[in-house]
Parts: sequence; C-alpha cells; structure tokens
Amino acid sequence: MPDSHALSELLAAIRAPDHTPEDIAALPLPESFRAVTVHKEDTEMFRGMTSADKDPRKSLCVDEVPVPELGPGEALIAVMASSVNYNTVWSSLFEPMPTFGFLERYGRTSPLAARHDLPYHILGSDLAGVVLRTGPGVNVWAPGDEVVAHCLSVELESPDGHDDTLLDPAQRIWGFETNFGGLAEIALVKANQLMPKAAHLTWEEAAAPGLVNSTAYRQLVSRNGAGMKQGDNVLIWGASGGLGSYATQLALAGGANPVCVVSNQRKAEVCRAMGAGAIIDRSAEDYRFWSDEQTQNPREWKRFGARIRELTGGEDVDIVFEHPGRETFGASVYVARRGGTIVTCASTSGYRHEFDNRYLWMHLKRIVGTHFANYREAWEANRLVAKGKIHPTLSCTYPLADTALAVHDVHRNVHQGKVGVLCLAPMEGLGVRDEEMRAQHLDAINRFR
Repeated sequence: MPDSHALSELLAAIRAPDHTPEDIAALPLPESFRAVTVHKEDTEMFRGMTSADKDPRKSLCVDEVPVPELGPGEALIAVMASSVNYNTVWSSLFEPMPTFGFLERYGRTSPLAARHDLPYHILGSDLAGVVLRTGPGVNVWAPGDEVVAHCLSVELESPDGHDDTLLDPAQRIWGFETNFGGLAEIALVKANQLMPKAAHLTWEEAAAPGLVNSTAYRQLVSRNGAGMKQGDNVLIWGASGGLGSYATQLALAGGANPVCVVSNQRKAEVCRAMGAGAIIDRSAEDYRFWSDEQTQNPREWKRFGARIRELTGGEDVDIVFEHPGRETFGASVYVARRGGTIVTCASTSGYRHEFDNRYLWMHLKRIVGTHFANYREAWEANRLVAKGKIHPTLSCTYPLADTALAVHDVHRNVHQGKVGVLCLAPMEGLGVRDEEMRAQHLDAINRFR
C-alpha cells in the first residue's frame, strides 16, 4: 500500500486554514504514492486493433510507486487534482507509438534524466496542488505554495530555445514525453513549470485549464500562432470540447466572432451559454467531407463555406482553429478567407492531412503549426483564469482509482469540456481561497457541469 500515514499528514496540513510553509516543509515525505501508469510490458496488447476498438481501461493501471529523487531546479508537488488530456488517451492506446521510446531517449541525455526511463510511465499533463519540496537553485517557489503547472519541460541548453522555448530541441511535454506526470498523488516538475493557482477556484477546477487553455492561447492569440485581433471571424472545430471550449472563450474575450462547430445540440447549447451566436451542428447538417477513405468531397467544402457565410454576414473566416486533422483539414484550408490563417495542432482524427494546394497557394493563405505554449504564453493564459476572464470548462470529476474510465470517456468523445481527476483531494469543492470572487463567476464556472 502507499505510505498512507505520511500522505494523510500531508493532506491534513494542506487543508489546515492556517498552515505555514514551515509546516509543510517539516512534514516527512512519504516513501511511495499512487499513480496512473502504463506498463512497458503491455505496449503490444492492442496490436492489430483499430483506434476505435482499443480500450484504455485495459492498459491504464493505478500503481504504488516510489517518490522520485528531487534534482536541481525541480519541485515535488502534492497533487490535489489533475485532468485528462488527449495525450493521455494516446499514451493509453500506445499511439502513434508507445511513450517508452520518449523516456528511453530522455534517459540517455543525463544521469538526472535517467530517472525517467522506467518500466512504467506516470501519465498526466495537468495538476493543481501544493509545493512539498524544491531542489537546489529554486528561489521563487517554496513549500506550501498553491500552484498549477504547465506541461512544457525544457532544458534551455541550446540557443534555439531562448527566443521561444518551444523551438528548443530538448523541449518535451511533461507527463507524455517525461515521467512523473500529474495523474498521481505526487508529481515531479521543473520549477519553471509552476504558476499561481487561481484563488477563486477549487482544486479540480484549477487543474482543468492548464494544457488546453495554454495551447489555445498560443494557437489563437499569440504572435506565434494566429495573432487574433478584434473583429476576426474564427472557425473553431469542436468548440465545446477540451481545447475548443477555451478557444471559444478566448475569441469572445478578445472581441472576435467565433463560428462554433459542434457535433450535437447539447454541445451547441453550451456554446450559446458561453456567448457564441454562430453555431454549426455538423451532425444535423450532415457534412461529409470524404466520399470514401481516399477521396475528399469538394462540394461539401463549398456547402460548408456557404453555411459559414450565412452566419457571418457574407464573410469568410480569418482564422481556422484546427485540431481534428485529417477529417477536416481539406475543408479548413478551403473555407479560410484569402490571406487567412489555418492554425493547427493535435490531429486527433489522423496526422496525414490532405488539401487542395490551389486554395492555399493562389489565395495566399498560411498554415501555422503550434504545439502547447512557452512559459510566457502559459503564464498569460493562466493570468486570464486568475482574473476571471477565462473560466474552467470542467464537466465532471472522477476519483484517481477511476481514471481509466475517465480516459475511456474522452476517447469515446462522450464528454464535454474537460474531465477532472481527484488525486489527493478527498472530495470536490476544496481549495477555494477567494469566495467573494467565486460568487461573481459561479454561473460561468459551472457552465459545463
């Protein structure tokens, strides 16, 4: 069993309203903790199966694991809550490849990195929690600090990353390309991943925005992405989903006009509740962008473009917020206006994109690839959450023991917004420090519930 006595003492100290940094620092660390893992020995378990037939409930485990050694510039975090992202779905399906190759390559880079090369991989790229310990060289954060973590792990030993850390050849996504992720009772992060937790949110609410909010911010708002401005028409695929729900909020908060694409009326109502007026239910309108697996249907692109212009007063979209990938990419390139931008990440429906280059080249459009966010972008995205400008899109929460079911739900797309996971937090609703601010935004915080 995990070191339950030490964990209970930690939890009691964290929940005490008057706890001090010294209280947390004085408590002994447990020797072990519970974590959601995949096992190296299981990587062939789904061989020959389609993605749709693979079941994360068969590959994901909740294991007792030892607390990792703390290195320079790092922090150990007591994880109160985490959330499910699509990279955890990929990890659980061993797609497009098992993540153990990432851990092996990272482990070869230094003796300290060798800690990550294990026969199990602790997943998860979000957390909200409390700093337990910091390593040498960490001066900004201390035990007892309430934090969230962004998921960019970067070494910054190459000059390439000093203008934009995502250009660093050694950048990795924590909990996907590194070990010791956030779907656990304790996580190991680099201290420069940490950001202040929003005081008006619960632990599970604060854990929800991290990866997706930062990704949407870079993709849509940052000059490294689409550079959205007031008045832009923005086509947002999956506008009520984990990533799209933040893109929709960012578009509305930034004075743009989101055109929200959803898959059913329930999700359309969520978009209306966020304030969006232009909504396309692609299932009800039966768009079929592919005639068969090898052939796209340009007539459907044109029908889709005409529908968009009906909703925008005759205008094409300035920006397409792309993340489904193969299924939608041909249509996305077609419907962007002349000189418009298709900004892309994730490719959840497939990585091999096909489009008619005439509509890109002759109409002077741009395709921009983005990947998560750098520290500055993540910090700005988190600041909007802390100020109540962007709200968590948490729809439901599972206990750590049921994480595999949560991942299964995301894989099957039966969720809305983000799906949370309680780690050390014994129940929902804990961790709020600013009740007055919370009361001002409560309807928006609960919008996806």
